[in-house]
Amino acid sequence: MKLIVGLGNPGRRYGKTRHNIGFMVVNEFAKKENLRFNLKTKFKGQFIQTTIKDEPVIILKPNTFMNVSGEAVLAVKQYYQIEVEDILVIYDDLDLVCGKIRVKQQGGSGGHKGLKSIINCINSEDFHRLKIGIGRDELIPVKDYVLGKFTTSQKKEISISIEESIEVIYDWLAHDVVYVMNKYN
Repeated sequence: MKLIVGLGNPGRRYGKTRHNIGFMVVNEFAKKENLRFNLKTKFKGQFIQTTIKDEPVIILKPNTFMNVSGEAVLAVKQYYQIEVEDILVIYDDLDLVCGKIRVKQQGGSGGHKGLKSIINCINSEDFHRLKIGIGRDELIPVKDYVLGKFTTSQKKEISISIEESIEVIYDWLAHDVVYVMNKYN
């Protein structure tokens, strides 16, 4: 079984912010697959369980705030006994140019509090990651920038990266992560 986690903050207020790019990707993926999220309180998130390309898949949007995303990931991981290497986390990255994507096999949090929470909760850095660049503006404090909305010029780049991220998900479900990294990085 595979677990795909889109990171973001719950609520309408955060819906279109840069920090919610993980939610945006899994929402578009679900729409493409004609799937609907359901709230699962025992998993602290919105949840889809399905089969894609003969692979059992869970798609999760933690309903916790970003800084405690790991609680939802841990709940699903433990309940379904999902291996760490079968988890893909999709999130924003300040250090990548806006719209650029990068797939990683493992690693630290890089200062991302959602990743830090996941690492701490599941006690591992060995899950796979799909990072989506949101850029950075040195004139805007980081908190304000990540919780801000994409500019008009960024929206086109982000739209393209969301489509590319959906292709990454399909490839990740069908191939090993090294293949996916070689194809997209």
